[in-house]
Amino acid sequence: MAALRARTVLLTGSNRGIGLELVKQLLGGPRPPAWIFATCRDPEGPRAQELRDLASRHPNLVLVKLDVANPSAIADAAKIVEGKLNGAGLNLLINNAGIYAQVSLETVDSDEMIRTYKTNAVGPLLMAQTFLPLLKKAAQNSTEKGLSCSKAAIINISTVMGSIEKTPESFCKPVISYRCSKAALNMLTKCQALTYGEAGILCVALHPGWVKTDMGTQEADLTVDTSVRGLLSVLPVLSEKHSGNLLNWEGKVIPW
Repeated sequence: MAALRARTVLLTGSNRGIGLELVKQLLGGPRPPAWIFATCRDPEGPRAQELRDLASRHPNLVLVKLDVANPSAIADAAKIVEGKLNGAGLNLLINNAGIYAQVSLETVDSDEMIRTYKTNAVGPLLMAQTFLPLLKKAAQNSTEKGLSCSKAAIINISTVMGSIEKTPESFCKPVISYRCSKAALNMLTKCQALTYGEAGILCVALHPGWVKTDMGTQEADLTVDTSVRGLLSVLPVLSEKHSGNLLNWEGKVIPW
């Protein structure tokens, strides 16, 4: 399996589930990044205890307070990251933070739709905008040809539930606000790929599978460990031919 060679990585939603497991497996890899910026809304709270324990043992892991639905919080986080990088760029931005509510067409309301869009679609948009200078710097400083996660990349953690074509297969769980926000995230990924590719930045949406997390519940097919191992095996092989696509945790293309 190819190893991820990104030297600087930022992950949102890092205190539980897939985000936390990504941090653990990146730290335990054969060549851990020089810096891992793990963000969550409350790094000092009880739900971030495991992250704090990891940070106490790994000096390359930096915990950063961040709410992706809050533009000023994103700007504050960017200043912290830029300060730590000390002139270096950011190789890999993983937009993992997301929210999910069991709402149907009959029960969803405007507040729920807006709340979910702010986190699942607008958050990744603002993260990319704010961290773009650091991503561009990483791309400019790289000697690698083409596009890759080792050079500069935005990875949006999406879902097959954002695929319009695949909706009939999974509509037993309507989750309207989640589906619509992730379809918007998929469109955002395509637009980012067409725009940021010129600056040497790869943009891909990844579906981690149906995972046994708070969001996925214990009914899910995959363990968090299996999903994240899959994602980390896909990241190193991504190139310009994948930019703008939605892929699953095994690297297979999911139709829009």
